[in-house]
Amino acid sequence: MTIPTSLQPAEDYQQIHDGIIHLLDTARTETVRSVNALMTATYWEIGRRIVEFEQNGQARAAYGSQLIERLSVDLTQRYKRGFSSRNLWQIRTFYLYFQEVEILQTVSAESSFLIQLARAFPLPWSAYVRLLSVKDANARQFYEKETLRNGWSVRQLERQIATQFYERTLLSHDKSALLQQGTPTVPELLPEQALRDPFILEFLNLKDEYSESDLEEALINHLMDFMLELGDDFAFIGRQRRLRIDDSWFRVDLLFFHRKLRCLLVIDLKVGKFSYADAGQMNMYLNYAKEHWTIPGENPPVGLILCAEKGAAHYSLNGLPNTVMASECRVQLPDEKRLADELIRSQKALAARGNSLSD
Repeated sequence: MTIPTSLQPAEDYQQIHDGIIHLLDTARTETVRSVNALMTATYWEIGRRIVEFEQNGQARAAYGSQLIERLSVDLTQRYKRGFSSRNLWQIRTFYLYFQEVEILQTVSAESSFLIQLARAFPLPWSAYVRLLSVKDANARQFYEKETLRNGWSVRQLERQIATQFYERTLLSHDKSALLQQGTPTVPELLPEQALRDPFILEFLNLKDEYSESDLEEALINHLMDFMLELGDDFAFIGRQRRLRIDDSWFRVDLLFFHRKLRCLLVIDLKVGKFSYADAGQMNMYLNYAKEHWTIPGENPPVGLILCAEKGAAHYSLNGLPNTVMASECRVQLPDEKRLADELIRSQKALAARGNSLSD
């Protein structure tokens, strides 16, 4: 490639600058697509092996559910995340729904086979997970093609399925006009956002520790330190702890264990004001924590919702077995007003620090 000698130095620099940016953006986007495609191809192949194992004789077919459970235990022990029995059933269903894929040539090496197979899956794995909820094969194929054609995000795909876009298209007298409504209204997900996809983080066994804003990150740091300064009763368990409920992902901001109460304390920070939806979400977190994070001998978990906008704190004690336990929690846990005052104080300190840095 030759660079025109007639360009001025500033134009020379702008040309190489813009070219490198385009190269990096393209490479990052293709990297995300490659990871997604290889992950999807791997799950497809796992599903194929499970199904073929089950179909290879009546005895093995009867052993199907036991196979899933045993694989779940062994794979989780090795890879830590991503292979619950529910996930493996989902992978099996994915293969059954999408088994008619075209592999251009037969290759012997497993890595080469996966690379070849990955070309059959242009959508991210999270989109295919959403498509599994569509039971009608024609509708599923329609949504898959429209997602690819329009570049829908997973959220847009979910909205189209929820509003029965396929059924409305079938009934419409002007199908082309209705299909034009499916055009995306938001830009494609940036690589740094796509790599935060919990499915990818889970597949690569990467840690997921980030917040959606600097304010949220700073408040969580302050609150974590504050809780630990209250005494030896609180043991820090983790922050930004991921949990999966059905096909949706959530994140618990802080997780502590209270030694005297012998229970987990689930803390959820809301930058906005408190709403009844926040209470419902916390109850969902507590039910999950009780089933998946609590060990024998511990009491049910307790929730704490902190709302930054109004400087408010709300305990969630609904899941406790009796009023005695609830009363004991009220005595042992920090007073809600004290927590709310600390939240306000933290915000003022952060604001003052921000102002001093900007002067």
